[in-house]
Amino acid sequence: MITLKTEREIQLMHEAGKLLAACHKEIANLIKPGITTTEIDQFVEEFLAEHGATPEQKGYKGYKYATCASVNDEICHGFPRKTPLKEGDLVTIDMVVNLNGALADSAWSYAVGEISEKTKTLLEVTKNALYKGIEQAVIGNRIGDIGHAIQSYVEPQGFSVVREFTGHGIGPTLHEAPQILHYGPAGKGLRLKEGMVITIEPMVNEGVWQSKMDNNGWTARTMDGKRSAQYEHTLAITKDGPLILTEQ
Repeated sequence: MITLKTEREIQLMHEAGKLLAACHKEIANLIKPGITTTEIDQFVEEFLAEHGATPEQKGYKGYKYATCASVNDEICHGFPRKTPLKEGDLVTIDMVVNLNGALADSAWSYAVGEISEKTKTLLEVTKNALYKGIEQAVIGNRIGDIGHAIQSYVEPQGFSVVREFTGHGIGPTLHEAPQILHYGPAGKGLRLKEGMVITIEPMVNEGVWQSKMDNNGWTARTMDGKRSAQYEHTLAITKDGPLILTEQ
């Protein structure tokens, strides 16, 4: 079921999104060689608590952490760990903020120290792909227009779009209809309506798009061991166009 949000509900989700964006800005200052993703996870939990919020994904289907922290070939849902990040690593931090019952969801990929030119290009293309998708999130367009814009931009750059994980509706619960594919033909799927709140979160791989699952049942990584990046925003469909609720 798709729930259309009122202006008041969107306003409350925007407040959660602003807090999430502020947290990501702090994380950007923390990321450096030697820090662990466990330390980042602890920082996020403390930051949210200080601002009267909670990490929504902690406890979701038994998940134990405030963030997902995916390193290098991990596509998504990586567990925070005590292994220090190294110069040249790529890490994606994904979190969902609950502020007074309103939710916001955003993942961001970060370079650790100096990274290779190929990784820089991967990050740039992935971020651009997110905004290509957001441009299509307007009343009357179809969900397929979002995925088509992303895929048709990414693949000519020599990268691939992950198929197995998608964007989604959000609020009042974490994962709601509709599913937002990041690939596929234009003109397909449901029409976007005013009041929808969705996530667009393309995961882009250096190599093949296929993934494999770790034994922990959560962490997906690239089939060929090459790197993956992700950028995600929560946004509302409004009469004035897409309103990004997690914009930094």
